[in-house]
Amino acid sequence: MTSPHNESVILLHGLARTRGSMEKMEHALSARGYQCVNLGYPSTQFDIETLAGEHIDKALSQCRGERVHFVTHSMGGILVRQYLSQHTLPTLGRVVMLGPPNRGSEVVDSLKAFPGFKWINGPAGLQLGTDEGSVPNRLGKAHFEVGVIAGSRSVNLLLSTLLPGPNDGKVSVARTHLEGMRDHISLAVTHPFMMNNPSVIAQTAYFLAHGRFQR
Repeated sequence: MTSPHNESVILLHGLARTRGSMEKMEHALSARGYQCVNLGYPSTQFDIETLAGEHIDKALSQCRGERVHFVTHSMGGILVRQYLSQHTLPTLGRVVMLGPPNRGSEVVDSLKAFPGFKWINGPAGLQLGTDEGSVPNRLGKAHFEVGVIAGSRSVNLLLSTLLPGPNDGKVSVARTHLEGMRDHISLAVTHPFMMNNPSVIAQTAYFLAHGRFQR
């Protein structure tokens, strides 16, 4: 196994967020020896296919070392799935997804027709529903080593009424699951802030090192 000092981690923030949302995770992984590329991208301006194709290539060009991992929040995980459905990455290591709408989100189903939804969330936001034709549901199973961390606590009780079962205020725990994933864990964290939670950071680092979560 290679040392983290010979490995890179690409961090991808979620919809309508910035690279600043991943800075705490970036600092924690850098302290463990990984070379981190914390990518900011215009998540509300283009569709998922365009965002994945243009911006993941840009991040990969900044990586060095023998393996490249991904740590993603929310829609960032769908960008990775989209990219890997179209590209082979020989240096691919492991992927950790935080709160990913891997099977879409009922929040999008309920709100996408409302005035202002597309203006706030852009073309990509409209692609994250639960119907069979949504991007997450078209991409199929994972053929790479991925662990998923779901949140089960919400600070948005209004949006939580749109979600069945345990949820993080944006995505239900059930819809974070992805066929082919190596491991899944649910923690009492919220969707907007899970990437800053010490337990989430620790579990992310553990999966990158061991290919499973710590229990």
